[in-house]
Amino acid sequence: MGEFTGKVAFITGAAHGQGRATALALAKEGADIAAFDVAKKIEYPAYEFGTSDELKSLKAEIEALGRGCVICAGDVRSDEDVTRAVEETIKAFGKIDILFNNAGICAYAEIDTITDDAWNAMIDINLKGPMNVARRVVPYMKKAKSGVIINNSSVMGLRGGNRLSHYAASKWGLTGLTKSWAIELAPWNIRVVSIHPTGVNTPMNDGLAAMEGMTPQEIAERSAGNLQPVPWIEPEDTANMILFLASDKAKYCTGGQYLLDAGLLSV
Repeated sequence: MGEFTGKVAFITGAAHGQGRATALALAKEGADIAAFDVAKKIEYPAYEFGTSDELKSLKAEIEALGRGCVICAGDVRSDEDVTRAVEETIKAFGKIDILFNNAGICAYAEIDTITDDAWNAMIDINLKGPMNVARRVVPYMKKAKSGVIINNSSVMGLRGGNRLSHYAASKWGLTGLTKSWAIELAPWNIRVVSIHPTGVNTPMNDGLAAMEGMTPQEIAERSAGNLQPVPWIEPEDTANMILFLASDKAKYCTGGQYLLDAGLLSV
């Protein structure tokens, strides 16, 4: 019996990276998983996203652990996609205990080169997306009078970043949502927190490096400047923090911002 036996987690951006690592970590501890991902290339940014094959292989891995898994391809910007995925999850498992709002994008651009399309994509995926998902999940958490929402922000959600103004704005907004939801949802015993990683060793980091003509390590070091001598953290590091924050060990943690920054914000 794992720590999350009997729990159901809904994870966005689940096909690879931090979402996939978290899905597997929770499943290993007994949780059933709803894995949501766009599972296709989108118009912006110009790097590869999760795929339907990755979603299928994730489902197979989770089921091999003896846990249930629902996979849903969809865009967090689409209320129709999100509503369908939440309804499929409720039909399969009857509830949602944990929401990990992980889906997001990042790209570099000077302020005077950010197009309307780039701005809208950044804000709509990184900020509107978590709102779309939460507003469909929260009614079920309210009904159960319990739940945990974890928003994946960034160190840029607590400071600015060079050529990252649209990204930082979206992540600061997510921090604001976290604090506001924590206040609003506390009467239903629903906790809300945000995590703030430094660079993470994921396909997104590889895509950013290719767009900038740099190596993944160079892009991570330029963006971060970690105090500890590492260019990035691993997706499993994020998953380990989620395991804690979603557990009863963190039952009095709500409204807070939790750093996975390798000391970046200490200097």
